[in-house]
Amino acid sequence: MTRPADPPEISGLEALATGAILSPFSRLRTLLDSVPAGHDKPIDLTLGEPRETMPAFIADKVREAEALYAKYPPIRGTDALRQAISDWLGRRYGLVGSAQVDPAREILPLNGSREGLFYAGLPAVGRKRVDGRPAILIVNPYYQAYIGAALATGAETVYLNATVATGHLPDLDALAADHELLARTVAFYLCSPANPQGSVADAAYIERALALARTYGFMLFFDECYSEIYSGEPPPGGLEVAARTPDRFKNIIVFNSLSKRSNLPGLRSGFAAGDAGFMDTFFEVRNLIGPQMPGPTQHLSAAVWAEEQHVAVNRQAYRKKFDICDAVLGQRFGYRRPAGGFFLWLDLSQFGDGSDAAVTLWKHCGVKVLPGAFLAQAGRDGTNPGQGYVRVALVQDAATIREALERIVRIAA
Repeated sequence: MTRPADPPEISGLEALATGAILSPFSRLRTLLDSVPAGHDKPIDLTLGEPRETMPAFIADKVREAEALYAKYPPIRGTDALRQAISDWLGRRYGLVGSAQVDPAREILPLNGSREGLFYAGLPAVGRKRVDGRPAILIVNPYYQAYIGAALATGAETVYLNATVATGHLPDLDALAADHELLARTVAFYLCSPANPQGSVADAAYIERALALARTYGFMLFFDECYSEIYSGEPPPGGLEVAARTPDRFKNIIVFNSLSKRSNLPGLRSGFAAGDAGFMDTFFEVRNLIGPQMPGPTQHLSAAVWAEEQHVAVNRQAYRKKFDICDAVLGQRFGYRRPAGGFFLWLDLSQFGDGSDAAVTLWKHCGVKVLPGAFLAQAGRDGTNPGQGYVRVALVQDAATIREALERIVRIAA
């Protein structure tokens, strides 16, 4: 069996060009390449690809606008799409009246949130002059687009570990004490609900992160793509918190998409919203090098953002899956029902590290999971916060989820 080594200390475009930084799924393929599945019915719980029912009107909406394939679409998005997004933000977060998000200047449609999260790093680095090397702060574990932005811009990537001890969010007290780092910081990537732990940043946490961004002049990039999958109260939003401050949306951009909310990962439809000045620059960057969203996709997306019934049905489906997790796992493996998202973050250190656990589960019960360390790097204290963990994506049907968890429990017994 070949074990993929941890990436060496390397940064910048060299890391991308030489393969020193790899996708966690590429690393997983290498890890399990020579390991046969230990069950005649393998179950893959690695990719966070939603498989619940998408809205029924999708095909009709595409047909309505299919003639738009013959035209170059507006990179700012159609008026109808931006208005639909603004209206959704208003309903979801109470952003009405003076708090309403301006569809003309404060919203930019994206081909999925991933491309926007990457491209946003370019103007973030360019807008702030620093003494020394610019720094990009990344919640750790992280989504790969964040590190891609840091590497492509040559910024120092600073990993802020999110552990049990810190509530699975970065420690803002420790960050606030590091004035030298904050002076060089150009962007802070934060995700709530968190991928993979499912922790939710409350309003006070968001407000403090935003205050640091404004004090030191960097951008807070708030990834909210799991915002509509939650067990209890709806998670607060970045713009919801920012709208209550005198500076409104200054220094914050939120990102969201239809992938998780509406089970449309293949549509590649999302948006960025927030700071109007930054959005103007962000638009110009994307106008130079970014792809437009196809016209029919814009037409369809506007309809999907306007419809909420399928979102409620989707949310209920995940609640039933978490009910199964509660029943099968109990308190094993450090399990707790996450506040948001659709992942389990399980401590399987009894098998060694997360890679050992992934190999054991695949080899002995045919369940494929993602080693937690593949979703993180060594943080500032030298530790990888995902080392003993695995991520389990609850994207299969409920019966398959139950079977997979029961297999895991039997192997661990």
